[in-house]
Amino acid sequence: MTAAPRDPRIIIIGAGVAGITAAHTFTQAGFTKLTILEKGSDVGGVWHWNRYPGLTCDVPSQIYQFGFAPKPDWSHMWASGSEIQQYHRDVLERFGLDRYLRLNAEVVAAEYESADGGQQWRVRLADGEELEADFVICATGVLHHPSIPDIPGLESFSGEVVHTARWDDSVQTRGKRIAVLGTGSTGVQVVSALQREAAHISHFVRSPQWILWAPMTLRQPRLVAELLRRAPRAHDAVHQGLLAFSGVLADVVLRPTWRRRAVQEYARQSLRAQVRDPKLRTQLTPDYQPLCKRQVVSGTYYRAIQRPNAALVTDEIVEVTPTGITTADGRHHELDLIVLATGFAAHNYMRPMHVVGRDGITLDDAWVKGPKAYRMTAIPGFPNLFTVLGPNSPTGSISLQYSAERTSKYLLHWLRKFADGSVSAVEVTEEATDEFNAGVIDAMAPTVWNTGCNSWYLNEDNTVDLWPYDRATLATMLSVPDPRDYRITR
Repeated sequence: MTAAPRDPRIIIIGAGVAGITAAHTFTQAGFTKLTILEKGSDVGGVWHWNRYPGLTCDVPSQIYQFGFAPKPDWSHMWASGSEIQQYHRDVLERFGLDRYLRLNAEVVAAEYESADGGQQWRVRLADGEELEADFVICATGVLHHPSIPDIPGLESFSGEVVHTARWDDSVQTRGKRIAVLGTGSTGVQVVSALQREAAHISHFVRSPQWILWAPMTLRQPRLVAELLRRAPRAHDAVHQGLLAFSGVLADVVLRPTWRRRAVQEYARQSLRAQVRDPKLRTQLTPDYQPLCKRQVVSGTYYRAIQRPNAALVTDEIVEVTPTGITTADGRHHELDLIVLATGFAAHNYMRPMHVVGRDGITLDDAWVKGPKAYRMTAIPGFPNLFTVLGPNSPTGSISLQYSAERTSKYLLHWLRKFADGSVSAVEVTEEATDEFNAGVIDAMAPTVWNTGCNSWYLNEDNTVDLWPYDRATLATMLSVPDPRDYRITR
């Protein structure tokens, strides 16, 4: 007897790159009983939460776009955060995805429960509202929970303190004495942007970063944009060519080849060519291999930090006082503004949501030793719950949009099986997950991320939470699910 067709109720949590991709993929396949829940007041994920001065994507614009929504007319070769944010808004409107969207809808809990002889997910929002779903897709990303440093006296500072991921547009920076804490891409971009108008800017650095020089402010010629707009095939060829170039990037980061050595030497020469002062150059020289951390790209930072109104501070911060910062050398730095460019709790994923799966297992229980998933998509003990850009998804050499699109198409298999009645619940097995993660650890050994540095890539158990394979392997792993890796309820 053939089962009656069903229309799955789907909740997508998050409206950034992952959530937009999943929503488009599912609706194009005919699954429209869909709700996108976004805790923020706008879409875009990291591009909504981050609005700090100088915000620029460090991935070339022509690759930082959805394959299903080409954009030939970026204003710059490396797009600003505001332009990327607008692009995300435009994509939702263009494909009618905004009809499924609910903003300011923070999910605080999700529980898998039995109901009427079957199973479903019950999702609770911060305002107490509860929703029911057959499938929950966690598209929460990694860069949305600000990491606030535990510095004595920070709350006593009489000036303003602002985190780059919660930037306050009313903050005045012109003519101010500013401290920037944090040395990743954000810290570098903020120092470069604020130095020009600050009375003085101090960059507090615990561990310097290697910085690859690139002309990040380079505009895309209007003629190029117009030509690509008029010739969609040419634009697609450019996009596909850039995706293919990720194979070269994979060779750089995944294996200790001559290409890796060449890029690492370029990082060293970027510093040597731009910073002539031997003392400052020494202070700016990391003690680990280039590329080990999330690579910083900038064409302006080394110039900015050498200006008369800028200073690099490498002494440890002892405390924050009402008027500034005291460092271990005994010096007190008088300040008007402290900018925390201290990044995110990158391994939270959907936490602090209280997620309860089969037989009462919680996500905190499942991830007590750090986030683990099967092929970035599924977690044992949590039927009909999937992640898009979940654990191991920061790829380092593969477009996030490409990864999200491959994952979303992979998940269509289970939505269709549910719709035709052949599957009611699907859950990845512990064995398949353990096998995948053991393979990840082995594959991570020769990567540059595993060469001995302390980075936000490191998980609670000191393993690297990245994707250690190339694009071809990703495509193979996210082609068609192997039912032997799943526990299936019919």
